[in-house]
Amino acid sequence: DVFGRMGFNDRETVALIGAHTIGRCHPDRSGFVNPWTNAPTTFSNLFFQDLTTRKWQKKKWNGPLQYEDQTKELMMLPTDMALLWTKRYKNIVNEYAKDQDAFFNDFSGAFSKLLELGVEFPEDSVSL
Repeated sequence: DVFGRMGFNDRETVALIGAHTIGRCHPDRSGFVNPWTNAPTTFSNLFFQDLTTRKWQKKKWNGPLQYEDQTKELMMLPTDMALLWTKRYKNIVNEYAKDQDAFFNDFSGAFSKLLELGVEFPEDSVSL
């Protein structure tokens, strides 16, 4: 529970993993391949929509365990799939799939918290 050790609650954890809505995996860098969504340059709740509505199966290949949809063009990591298999996370995933504003709101707070981890602010500093 990496996020829990850093002080993140369940909502913050799921929100941060939702950053997979942007980008893709490159086999020469991570060993994994393909994007998570069909819009890898757009920040949205599409990661959660795809996670909950597409059918995922283990990719048959010589690389690390990952999942692919029926088109074989999109992927999910085992940690992404675990969001569906863990009840306390699945409820949040379903909420974010239906409510992009809830995802955006929770992500912005969690990401700010992540950026500030370990940073000591003077007592008289002003929060922006």
